[in-house]
Amino acid sequence: MTRSKFTSQGIKSKHTKKLKKQDYTVFSQKLGYTFKQPDLLQEALTHRSLGFPNNERLEFLGDSVLNCAVSTLLFKRFLLLPEGDLTRLRANFVNQDALHQLASALGIGELILLGDGERKSGGHQRPSILANAMEAIIGAIYLESGFEKVDQVIVALYDPLLKQLDPDVFGKDPKTLLQEYLQSRKVDLPEYSMLLTRGDAHAQIFHVECAIPEFAIRTSGEGTSRRRAEQEAARRAYKLAVVRH
Repeated sequence: MTRSKFTSQGIKSKHTKKLKKQDYTVFSQKLGYTFKQPDLLQEALTHRSLGFPNNERLEFLGDSVLNCAVSTLLFKRFLLLPEGDLTRLRANFVNQDALHQLASALGIGELILLGDGERKSGGHQRPSILANAMEAIIGAIYLESGFEKVDQVIVALYDPLLKQLDPDVFGKDPKTLLQEYLQSRKVDLPEYSMLLTRGDAHAQIFHVECAIPEFAIRTSGEGTSRRRAEQEAARRAYKLAVVRH
């Protein structure tokens, strides 16, 4: 595999850790794009724990490219959605959770190049590291092949999610979904009550109940905060309400 000698900064890389040819080939197939400059991909997969050069500058570039591409994609796909809903959808497509899912599907965690300490602490599974690497890869494609090509790659990556997307509910938290559902049926809002807390003060688990008396629905949820517990209880109540009513 031919390698370019320089990084995107025009600096010759001194890193000894390299991608294996087989890994590069498999990843290219999953990504739907083959780098003409394999060292550019390597840079995109190099975490700052290995020193400089690393993927932070490409991440910066990829963040802007991704926002533009996703904005264009949503603008063309959902012709009747107002600006506020488009903004909500975009935020949920480009946030850490979404990028982490894309990175995991591509197997980036197995390829990310980390310093020994970062790898031993589980850095190859850390959502923030994988999400940042995903943005860096997008930045690298843009740098090498321009916006039209990276846009094609981004559309292909997001297409499965878009096909199943309901823009009316995507990105809304469970409590909001439940509230809107009940209001549309002129039913009183749910009642949330604390059932119990357990664990030490610095690591408490909260148990909360969500009740909808008119639908005879009572669900419980737990979480590391009262808010998270309420969201889980609301999620379960919403699923029951939709099925039963």
